[in-house]
Amino acid sequence: MSVSDAVAAARAALPALPCDAQGPVFREPWEAQAFAMAVELHRAGLFTWPEWAQALSAAIARAQAAGDPDTGETYYAHWLAALEDLVALKGAASPAELAERRDAWDRAARATPHGQPILLSSDPAGRA
Repeated sequence: MSVSDAVAAARAALPALPCDAQGPVFREPWEAQAFAMAVELHRAGLFTWPEWAQALSAAIARAQAAGDPDTGETYYAHWLAALEDLVALKGAASPAELAERRDAWDRAARATPHGQPILLSSDPAGRA
């Protein structure tokens, strides 16, 4: 399946996906990266689009139950949570490994001067 076919399948499986006439719409670069990771992990066979839709729905429901106002601004935060859930569920990475990687990115972001690209190599702990 080509990338464009995978994107079309994702759009069909996820009607709430923010899109314009050209395709998915992203407010920040990390949102596009999270989208691309999901597409690639689907192409690699880690999960099906119905599994993805179920995981994303569950992540959105958890966030709404915790008070997320569901204005659309947090859509890709839910996308990332669903991706992490599936990666752990399918055994591609443990929850501890995901937490350490998330912490490493957070440390790298805090250590990066404003306006500069955030690189995992900027993690001052250097454990990732």
